[in-house]
Amino acid sequence: MRKYVRRIQALTLLGMDFKLRVAKTEDVAEIAALIDASVRMLQAGDYNAAQIEGALATVFTTDSQLIADGTYFVAVAEDGTLAGCGGWSFRKTLYGGDKQMERIEPERLDPEVDAAKIRAIFVHPRFARMGLGSLILEAAERAAVEAGFRRLEMGSTLTGVALYTLKGYREVSRANVPVGGGETIEIVRMVKEV
Repeated sequence: MRKYVRRIQALTLLGMDFKLRVAKTEDVAEIAALIDASVRMLQAGDYNAAQIEGALATVFTTDSQLIADGTYFVAVAEDGTLAGCGGWSFRKTLYGGDKQMERIEPERLDPEVDAAKIRAIFVHPRFARMGLGSLILEAAERAAVEAGFRRLEMGSTLTGVALYTLKGYREVSRANVPVGGGETIEIVRMVKEV
């Protein structure tokens, strides 16, 4: 299986050192804990408590397919803490994880006509606003371009729209996505040409 980050990348942000590497199956528990902390703290201004609980049970879960494909990355802080995660996909699924309520679309995309999917970028609140999310996004974009894609697409949370707009993405639509507990959350479909 081809890995899309060939080596561990060392990063320094605001005087802190991080290592960006491909996620492994052994990282799943830490990724889940990071996603939980990130969503509860950083998305509370955009979604209510019931939406957050529902999303953490369904949409904001680890996607084992991304890890198996070698297209999901983790950023590890110098103290060994998982500080961020995110990646991209050459499959049709736009967002979500292993427990999402909507159908997962595992079919492969054609780089000549389809957009690669930027997926599941989360930063632990302890490391928020340091540029780590931007670096993970850039690594995912670079890997997708190396795989032959010229267009990128994502299903952004409301929390991420401002950052992704700054990074050249444009909004094309919004949808209410079903999550647990009968709730929905608004997801913003965004695209970028590279």
